[in-house]
Amino acid sequence: MRHTATARLATAAALLAVLTACGSNDEGSDGKASSSSSSPTASPSVDPATEYLTAAHTIPYANGQPTDTELTALPPKWCAGLDAGHSADWLFSSGGGGLYPNGMDWGTVKKNAYQLLVAGVQAYCPKHTDTVTEELRATGEY
Repeated sequence: MRHTATARLATAAALLAVLTACGSNDEGSDGKASSSSSSPTASPSVDPATEYLTAAHTIPYANGQPTDTELTALPPKWCAGLDAGHSADWLFSSGGGGLYPNGMDWGTVKKNAYQLLVAGVQAYCPKHTDTVTEELRATGEY
């Protein structure tokens, strides 16, 4: 009896894994993959702010150090811009998003700003990670 219960539990766990994988498929009604990225999402057990700040604290800043509040204010705005179809270049442009990571007493060089953007996107809106990294690599600066 014990062996049968263990086998049933293992079968149920395997079935749940398959159903979970099938449920996350990004296919449209025509059975083809949609144009949105199929990047893995952040683990639900990891707080996006914690994941992002861990990466953000490794980036060197110019003229001072940003506060965690300043840093965590950026990714939701970046994600909103990306959700609206804007590019990373637009996010950072003064005539566009105006969301370049800098403050009154701190700043970033472009290479580090790109690293910060990617860390924020990976933590807060991972579906945009592939698009953003491809765009930044095309600039030759990432």
